[in-house]
Amino acid sequence: MTRPKAHDEDTITARPTPALPDWLDMANDITFRISTTRFDEDYAPSASSRITTNFANLARGEHRQQNLRNALAMIDRRMNELVGDDADRYRVELDIVSAELRFDDDAGDDREFPLLEVLDIHVVDTVTGERHQGIVGNNFSSYLRDYDFSVLLPTANGEGKPFTLPEGFGILHGKLFQHFLDSEAYRERYTQSPVVCISVSTSREYHRTGVEHPVLGFEYEQDSFSLTDEYFGKMGLQVRYFMPQGSVAPLAFYFRGDLLADYTDLQLAGTVATMETFQKIYRPEIYNAHEPAGEVYRPTLAHDDFTRTNIAYDREERSRLGITQGRYTEEHFVKPHRAVLDAWLVADALPTR
Repeated sequence: MTRPKAHDEDTITARPTPALPDWLDMANDITFRISTTRFDEDYAPSASSRITTNFANLARGEHRQQNLRNALAMIDRRMNELVGDDADRYRVELDIVSAELRFDDDAGDDREFPLLEVLDIHVVDTVTGERHQGIVGNNFSSYLRDYDFSVLLPTANGEGKPFTLPEGFGILHGKLFQHFLDSEAYRERYTQSPVVCISVSTSREYHRTGVEHPVLGFEYEQDSFSLTDEYFGKMGLQVRYFMPQGSVAPLAFYFRGDLLADYTDLQLAGTVATMETFQKIYRPEIYNAHEPAGEVYRPTLAHDDFTRTNIAYDREERSRLGITQGRYTEEHFVKPHRAVLDAWLVADALPTR
């Protein structure tokens, strides 16, 4: 076989690399920025915080500082109960983690949008002075979630219509959340995946499994996934339910990986102490009930056998504001960036930075 001549090789030209499709190039123009704010008795919500979220709601009204002081004291007291220390050895420090999504398109004032807020926990040992990294996540605040549940879902289920989920419900939110976790902005600050801890659903029945954890307590399973469970599933999170020692109702824990193996007992205690306190304030019918959950448990807000905390909270106002926040998201996030957001839904894998 005759080898090609040198000049034959020299004349071989490479095909030009095709340009990225416009939609993919636009999708690469999404970046994230993280900022933090200390949550203490002097905390005041930023202009971009959802005022219905747990920590921001406490910092409103005439008694805002006393509300914050009382809630923080409840968290510290519960933390020491969970680790079996009666001497108030541990103190919980909380930082609000705000994630901002930035677009490189020509959207003017809407080029930046507050994607989500969570809580970062540190546990301080007041005896040794050590400051232990807790779990990031815990509370989960999202304008886009307000849009999905307070705008899209009601629109798809008008009067007389059988219940249905809008096409692609929760997919955009879930995709953005997972890309945020995989971004440099997140990974350069946090080495562990988040855990979100919220109330169990009043539309489901829960059964004890026989599993018991030294901090998380008795595990429960539900009879079927709730809409919230499925929504968090689209965020790449699985769910387990536990009723911690000294609690009266299980909490829902949403996580990546292995909840029991990836986090220390001290980290889990910090999350339980923080989020159970919020639930006692916002859902006292469930989490400050006089009778603890049994082997089979159906949560309900429709009974009087509970004690309210001394921190006021208006659930009806929260529902109304959820609609307002959803409309705000539609106007300043969904509509101005529809082309870029659609790109996220069709791209197989997008680099983040």
